[in-house]
Amino acid sequence: MREKELAILVSDRKYCLRFYESLDSESDHDPQEELKQLTKTAGAEIADCIRFDFLSPTPNFFIGKGQAEKLRDLCREKNANLVIFDHELSPAQQRNLEEVTETKVIDRTQLILDIFAQHATSKEGEIQVELAQMNYLLTRLTGKGIELSRLGGGIGTRGPGETKLEYDRRKIRKHITLLNKKLKKISLHRELQREKRKENMIPLVVLVGYTNSGKTTLINRLSAENFPHGDKLFLTLDSVMRRIDIGNNQKVILADTVGFIKGLPHQLMASFKSTLEEVNYADVLVHVIDSASVDVEGDFKVAVNVLEELHASDKPIVTFLNKADKLTVEQKRELQRIFPDGIFISALNGNNMELLKSKLFQLLKSRREIVKFSIPFERMDVLSMIHSQGKIILKKFENDGVKVTAEIPPALSGKLNQYKILE
Repeated sequence: MREKELAILVSDRKYCLRFYESLDSESDHDPQEELKQLTKTAGAEIADCIRFDFLSPTPNFFIGKGQAEKLRDLCREKNANLVIFDHELSPAQQRNLEEVTETKVIDRTQLILDIFAQHATSKEGEIQVELAQMNYLLTRLTGKGIELSRLGGGIGTRGPGETKLEYDRRKIRKHITLLNKKLKKISLHRELQREKRKENMIPLVVLVGYTNSGKTTLINRLSAENFPHGDKLFLTLDSVMRRIDIGNNQKVILADTVGFIKGLPHQLMASFKSTLEEVNYADVLVHVIDSASVDVEGDFKVAVNVLEELHASDKPIVTFLNKADKLTVEQKRELQRIFPDGIFISALNGNNMELLKSKLFQLLKSRREIVKFSIPFERMDVLSMIHSQGKIILKKFENDGVKVTAEIPPALSGKLNQYKILE
């Protein structure tokens, strides 16, 4: 049975001081809260937290030698078997810290990779996580050839004329190539699905936002589904798409995405490219913000930066301030000042869901136009098509067929040119 991991969390003391100075003196907000959440989500218990100055990281230990020894003493005192840095460590820093503290040391990237590995359930998700792990491992090979078979789960043995390190590196690169090929096949299947959506003229609405902002709870509420959700980071990794009606017979595909986070490892960004690229095909982006977050503005900026990296910042976007049921009147007033176009909702309680749908409908309205048709009786399938994809405003039966005034998507309008009544 796996030994329970008892962790010491290490973060930036000066950042914590700046954080506290920016808050009301009576605030109980904790700047280490996100690292604590990540640790608990990974399944470790927290023995203690310690803060050091990170403004001038040392090449050997990241922190000073004396601080590393202080960390060792704390590990002994608390019987901790794990140290987690809220920062990325170099292979040398990690190795040196482990030697001094006599304890396993990981950084923020490894912690997030571990959580992703636990939460990936689909084949695509598992491949993406494995690819991220392999890419990360490839950067850590220097000086770790002997230990790599343990770290990498039994990667090969030494080949003829090759050092152990060279053999490991070659095997990992070969495996990365294989994983990329698998993801490419999945990406081609995803492209076929997109083409089908285009043929059916159904808009794509993609949920984006900081991790644990409530995107999955929102998609559950709107689609009457029950995808796993809860107060944990990165609970949703796999693509989730559901067809919903936002009113006036306007159907949309609602898609969830992996949550964003500050310092998201670039290996994850690269590995989850096929999932995140749905953002680029969206007709509308729904930015879901946890309005009760310790750092709402910071979370917002992280998400905006990720959208810029994905070249999707020019998409039509609507901002919903979720978890509004946790806010006071004063907090709502302040957030409305910061996000003047933001709409307060509660995905958990269902508050303002109709307003949410109405906002989406208005954004998508430019995709619909009002057209008059004259449809012969032998083509009632055309009437059914209009009814299923649009909203019939007026319908009148005459001797030669049916006269219809309808609000429909432009693409459908183009397909039915021969039945249009020209005025």
